[in-house]
Parts: sequence; structure tokens; C-alpha cells
Amino acid sequence: MVLNRRTFGAIAGSAALGLSLGGSGAVCAAATAPTGPAPGPPVPDGRAHTVGFDRYSLLVDGGRVVLWSGEVHPFRLPSPSLWRDVLEKLRAYGYNTVSVYVAWNYHSPAPGAYDFTGVRDLDLFLRTAAETGLYVILRPGPYINAEVDAGGFPGWLTATPGTARTSDPTYLSYVDEWLTAVNRIAVRHLYTRGTGTVVLYQLENEYANHVTAPEGRAYMAHLYAKVRADGIDVPLFHNDKGRNGHWTPGSFDTGGEHGRWLYGFDGYPSPSETPPDWGYFGPGGTKGGSTASPGTPGFLAEFGGGWFDPWGGVEFGGKGYAESRRTRDAAYERRFYLTNLANGIKIHNVYMTFGGTSWGWLPAPVVYTSYDYGAALDEARRPTAKLVPMHQIGHLLQCLPELAALDRAEDIDAGGGPGLRAYHLVHPDTRAHVCVLRNDTAAEITAAVPLAGTTVRVPVPGRDARLLATGISLGERTLRYSSAQPMLRLTAGRQDIAVFTGRAGEATRTVLECADRPAVTVLGGSARHAYEDGALRVDARLGGLTRVLIEGGGVTRPLLLLLADDETSVRLWRRDTPSGAVLVYGPALLRTAALRGTTAHLTGDTVEDADLEVWAPRGVGEVVWNGVARPMRPTRCGGLRAVRRLPGAGPVRLPALTGWRRKEENPESAAGFDDSAWRAADLTSSHSTTPVPAAGPVLFADDYGFHYGDVWYRGRFEGAAGAGAVSLAYVTGTQGLLMAWLDGQPLGTHRMPVPDKDTVRKGTWSATATFPVAARAPGPHVLSVLVRRMQHDEDGRANDTHKAGRGLASVTFDVDGAPPAVRWRLQGATTADPVRGPLNTGGLYGERHGWHLPGFADGDWQPAVLPRADRRQGVVWYRTRFRPAVDPGTDASIGLTLTDDPDRAYRVQIFLNGWNMGQYINDVGPQHTFVLPNGVLDTRGTNTLALAILADGTTASGPGRVELTLLGRAAGGVPVSPVRST
Repeated sequence: MVLNRRTFGAIAGSAALGLSLGGSGAVCAAATAPTGPAPGPPVPDGRAHTVGFDRYSLLVDGGRVVLWSGEVHPFRLPSPSLWRDVLEKLRAYGYNTVSVYVAWNYHSPAPGAYDFTGVRDLDLFLRTAAETGLYVILRPGPYINAEVDAGGFPGWLTATPGTARTSDPTYLSYVDEWLTAVNRIAVRHLYTRGTGTVVLYQLENEYANHVTAPEGRAYMAHLYAKVRADGIDVPLFHNDKGRNGHWTPGSFDTGGEHGRWLYGFDGYPSPSETPPDWGYFGPGGTKGGSTASPGTPGFLAEFGGGWFDPWGGVEFGGKGYAESRRTRDAAYERRFYLTNLANGIKIHNVYMTFGGTSWGWLPAPVVYTSYDYGAALDEARRPTAKLVPMHQIGHLLQCLPELAALDRAEDIDAGGGPGLRAYHLVHPDTRAHVCVLRNDTAAEITAAVPLAGTTVRVPVPGRDARLLATGISLGERTLRYSSAQPMLRLTAGRQDIAVFTGRAGEATRTVLECADRPAVTVLGGSARHAYEDGALRVDARLGGLTRVLIEGGGVTRPLLLLLADDETSVRLWRRDTPSGAVLVYGPALLRTAALRGTTAHLTGDTVEDADLEVWAPRGVGEVVWNGVARPMRPTRCGGLRAVRRLPGAGPVRLPALTGWRRKEENPESAAGFDDSAWRAADLTSSHSTTPVPAAGPVLFADDYGFHYGDVWYRGRFEGAAGAGAVSLAYVTGTQGLLMAWLDGQPLGTHRMPVPDKDTVRKGTWSATATFPVAARAPGPHVLSVLVRRMQHDEDGRANDTHKAGRGLASVTFDVDGAPPAVRWRLQGATTADPVRGPLNTGGLYGERHGWHLPGFADGDWQPAVLPRADRRQGVVWYRTRFRPAVDPGTDASIGLTLTDDPDRAYRVQIFLNGWNMGQYINDVGPQHTFVLPNGVLDTRGTNTLALAILADGTTASGPGRVELTLLGRAAGGVPVSPVRST
């Protein structure tokens, strides 16, 4: 039934007074774990811990924990120092968990070879997460998808027998090698052992195509047994690709182990959709999301924090990730994430929270270099407005234990018409009530919500949502209700502190239970207050930080009530220390807080000059900020305030890019080039899913060990007199191309089309390039072909699509009589770069000879000035050196921006100090700016920039304008160690 305002008001009022709700009719049972504060931030303390779960939430050492998680891929940020920067930002903005894919291809250049050093140091990443105080959800595949090459499968796996993602013994033998290697590291970071903070471990990824088949069930059983045998003892899970009820507990053999397997699912609803109910308020059953597994907590292993963009940018109308961020903004997050929480989702992972860069040949065919994703932290590590609701909700979940165990209660009528949805929940033990209001219309709706015996008018902006609560503790006082959203509560010094938030300009009312009239002092901002019938009412319009001190009224400890608008709320930072909680207000970021004696040692960032205000445990009287003691004075709010403002970021000086040197390459196209050391194309069969022409031979690059980047073919033949054309069939990923020369003369270039809305998910493209040729005299001829193969398709449907051919498939001549027999040799990337790994370089002549490396001697190259207007089929390289000027105390995010006439057909591989930072396609886009991560970039030293230009010769080609771009700056940051370049 639907409760009317009067009935619910009486119930909620009783809850706020701590009375029995026996007559409420709420359908709930007592929780299996005691209600109390969540366990503190995880630390590798060397003690054994328990990690379990019940139907409500994860249980860590018996205490309830809501995992509020952000997805981060260390392989998309090839600068280990910056991992700490991103993780500290997650922790500061309210996340208590990081979810981590581990990409098999990133660590394995060859069968049996596994590299976890340098930028691939998984041990370092997991150690840094633990030091930051974050739980870890570890996701090592073996298949990860993730919009990376082959879905994370190594290139060499594309040329092996056996069907991937099944119980095929050949495939499983390779999987076991991989899991042995990665689990050897993972087991050292289990929270159960007290040596790390890994609390959940994923088997496979969105495995949806062999669910009922014996080979699928046997595959999952094998993975389960292997992981357990390797010593992983935390709960395991799989993420259902949709809401299908796939791989729920009991769906496959777990070797007799029960109660250690979680059902998770993924969801990426469009921002134009009504937020779905995937739990308490949904349709139920196996298609209902979390209801497919009623005995385990609601678990969204991936929920869309953005979306990826394809070559050409059709997903966002050519506007790139800025449009993704606009359409999935802070209001989107409140509507969808609060809906998820109302539906009982207690393990909530946002994919992505930091997207980063798919550098080198890492990206899958369906994406370009940037993997910004429209995420809350952008590709340059800058906080965005999307962090506001994450910050507010994350801190609320960590300080309000009632949110970890809620049941659906009776529906309430909040007015507002059909566009307003009200979710009502109650805690089974404390009987605290929570209400989520969601507005699905474009116009603001004022809800009339029955709260604590009255009707509270609450504005809900268009396409937005908010959470309200009654009966929750604010320390020694109890909240009757507030039209603002709770965010924080803590005890610091001799007082309790509570923070409530909302949109700027909103009129709010907050009502507290008070047995006697308290003393009320408005210490900042504007607020009115009144006491009546055992309750204190505080009315304030949100703007900046309103401070209201409430003392007495039958309560020993004062309460400092802070009312903050959204912009202000993200300058409030809570940190827990062994000596008590600390609240900091003012700076752009608080990274760490440590109490030593009477001094609070704080580190963090400022962008502009900022105030610094600190509330800390009793006895703390001094503050050190980023290693510098700051004179402080006590405030009437019970805190300490800096006498002088913290300085903002200093200037960053970026040089113009001049002094270019230029050299043409592709000698492989010349008739007399010596290819005798190249690999002969002599195979007659392939493990590729692309058919091999009956006449053979196999020409696919992977079969000859060339898995990434460009590949060259040279075919020698006799005769072909009278030939009118040659046809070259080839297969690539998205935006692949082919260039051909006959006896050193260009025949032309063929390109795959730019994806449209119908082909945006297409990962393998096949075409035949036909070029006219003049009649050829008898004698030897050389056909030279360059294929930009792009990347391997993913294997999302578990049908070996990652094994689709790449490179040339066949060649035919339009000739009278018997066609000539062609003897092929081919050459791709040489051995994997020992520092940068196998995904960094391909088979261009310059790459094979180190032209991209900083130590290469280019003194004999020709000087060049940009912009250029060349017209030539083939490859030209440009190199220069530059030296930025960034102060040591400044974290500067710097990018490289390329712009030119969009009709010019050419593409650029960008190498910074030997690191392939991505690929620019001038006439396709949409990406023009490429992030140069600090560490790879020396912000105070000399850097080498190399550009490999591939042009088809049909238009003038650049590069045009090439310049460094300041993407963001902050005073603070983290110490950055240089990433190896040699």
C-alpha cells in the first residue's frame, strides 16, 4: 500500500524519536551483523582479517562495509608515480575502493614470459592502494575486454590452437600460466592475510555465451579451482554482462565450497533513459539485477561513469569526451547512483573513474588513443564537477552505518506527479528511515515529503535526485529530518560536526531532536532558528558554508552544523587517523593527514589561493601543510584557521616546439631493398578465424610473430606481362589502411571507412584494394605493401574473434593466362622493447632502427619548419627536443596538441622519449590533444619528441600546428620519478 503523508509522518517521527516501529508494516528482518561504525580504512597491518558477506553487504571483520569503488587501470597510466596521485584523489573524494583490471597482453610478450617490472609493477600498484587506505577489487581476467587489444589476450595467443574462453586444454594451459604469475603477486596483497587490501577477486569477465554449455561450466569451475589452489581466499565473483542471472551461486562446480561466491552484474544505461531499478524496486527474478541472487549483496561490478568514443567520434557527434562528460554529469550521477543505492546495491563500482590513455598499440579497434571516458577524473588527472556527488555520497556511506543494511519499506506519496519517484527504505534494527527522491522530468519539482510528523517541501531539480534521512545519529544528537542531504558526521575535539549539502541557492530546513532549548549561535553565513515541541529548527539558504553552533539542550557535546552548497562541499575533507578524525576545509585537495603530538601534518593541493581551516582531536594546535608550518589561530567554530591563505599554483612556462629535423623513410618500397633477412611466408595453415585462400600461403602477420603495429610485405614474381590491375585483399582493425608500390613506384593507398552508427562496434574490417598497373615486361618484379593493421578485435562473445586475421590475405592479378607466383617475405615489429613492452612499437623502418628513441643521433637529418605541406605516399619522421619550465612544487598536466586542415589525409604516431603516446588521424579525429604524463615527460629537463607521419599522397600532408598545451596545474601533487627511457 501507499502511505499518505499523515501516516508516514507519524511513523517517521517515531523513528526519529527512537521509538518502536512495530506498526509500520515495513517488510524487513533483523540484520545478521550488528549495526555500528564501519571498519576503519584498511591498512596492511600484518593481522589476519575476515572478509565475508550476507544479503545486505560485505562484512569485514564482522562489520558492514559498503564498497564505493572507482575503476582505474594502471596500464593506462605508464608512470607509476602518478598511480599514487590518482589513488589519493579517489580516497579524498570519498571512494573507499579501487577496482583494477590486469591486462594479460601488457605483461606477456611471449608464451611463458611474464613481466611485472617498471610500468608493469602490479605489486607496486597494489602496495600503493593499500598505503592510500583503499580496498581493492582485483580483476585479472584472463579475458578483460576493457576496450584493449584482443580484450587483454596477448598477441601471441591469437596464433595458438584451442578455443579461448572454454575448457579447451590448450587454452587452459596458457591460462594457468598467466594466473600462476599474477596470483603469485595477488596473494601477497590479500586483506585476509593483513599484507594488502584485496577483498574481492573476479573470475573471467562478462562471460555470457557458454553459460549452459558443458565447456562453459567446466571453464568457470577450472578457474575457481585454480584461483583457490593459488591461495586466493577472499570471496570470488563474476560480472554478468547484463541482468541475466548468469553465474549465480550454485550455477557451476566450486569444489564443495559454499558461501564464498558473489553474483555481480554490469549496467550502462543511457543518460536519456529513466534510471532502472535493479534490486528492491525492480521486477525481481533472474532478470532483475541483484534479485537474481537474493542471498548475496547487490553488486554492480561495472556501472557507467561515462562511455567510450570511436574513431571519427560518432558516439558523441564529433565532440569527443567532453560531450560524454556533459551528458553523464553530476545530476546524472545523483539520479542513477542514488537509485542504485535505494535498490540495495552495496558494492558499487563506477567504470571508469579515471580512464587514462590507451597508449601505443593498447587500444582495441573500437576506440582511439584517449580513454578519458568522460570520467570523474579526466585523462589529465584533473578533478571534474562529476566528483561532487561521488564526494558527497562516498563520505556519507562511510559515516552512516544504517545505509549498509536497508530494506524496502512502504511506498510513500511525495506528490509531484508521475515524474517524481520516491524510494522509501528502513533499517531493520535502528528503524532509521531513508528516502531517495528522483525527478525524471526536465523541470524542477517541489516534493511534499512526509517526514517526522510533518510535510516537508523539498525542491528536486530537473533530471536530478537527492537523499533524505530521518532518525540518524549526529553524534550525541539525533536528526529528525533535513531537506538537505547528509554528507558527513564526525567528532573532533570537544564537539560533533555534521555536514549537509545541496544545490546553491536552495532553501533548506534541518530539524534536530532537543529535549530542552539549546543555545544556538550562527557563526558564518545566514540562518534562522527556532525551538518548539522538543525540536530545534534551522532554516538556511545554501551558499558557501553556513556554520551553526548548537550547545546544551540536554546534550553534553556541542554540535557544529555545517550547511554547504555543492561547490563548497568539495572543499571539505575528512580523514581518519589512529588518534581520531580530522576535518579540513579550504584547499582543492587533501591527500594525507597524520597527527604527531600536537601537530597535524597535512598534504594536499591548491589551484588558487585558498583558506585552510582544520578541526582535529583535542590537543592539536599546530598545522604543517606540505612540509611548511602554517601559523594558525583558534576559531569560534572549535577549529584552527590559517592566518594567511595557502598559495595557489605558480606559473608554468611551455616552450614553442622549434628546431625540427626531418627524414623520409620506407626504403622497403624500393625495388632494390634487401629483404633477405625477413621472414618467408611459407605457412599453409593458420589458427586464425579468417579463412586462408585455397592457393595460400598464409600471409596473416600474427602467424609469423608480428602482433602489433605496422607490417611490411615484399612479394617477388616473374612475368605478369599484360596485367591490367593487382588486387590486394587485407584485414585490419578499425581505420586500417594499405599502401602498395610496384618496383618502387606508388600504386596507391586504400583505407577502411570511418565507422558510422551502424558499424561503431565493428572490430574487424576486410576489403580488397585494386590498383591499375601498366603492362609489365617479363622479368623480376617486386610488389611492396605496407599494412597499418591497427589492433585485434576483442572476444566479447567468446567465439575467438580476437583471432581474426590481420594484414594481407591474398593477392590476385588481372592478367591473361596464368597469374604469376608470388614469393612473399614480411617484417613487423622486432623484439619487444624491454622497458616499454610489446605494445609500444610496430614495424616501421624508423621504429625498427630506433628513430623514436631519445638517444638516436639525428644530426644528419634535414632541418625543417612547421607547418608542412608535403605530398608523398609513405612515411616521414620529424624530431625535436624541448625543455619545459615547471616549478618543483607544481603538478602540471601537459598535453601535445596537433591541428591542421581537416581535409589533409595523414596520421601521426607520437613518441615522447621513446614512448608511443598515441595515434592522431588528421582527417578522422576527433582527438587532437594527447596527454603527456609526468614521469614519461620530464617537466624540468630535456625531452625528445618524434613524430612518424604516414600519408597516402592524395592530399598535402603535415604536420600542421604542433604545440604543447597546459591542461591543468596545482601546487602540491606527488613526487614523480622519471620513467625509464633507455
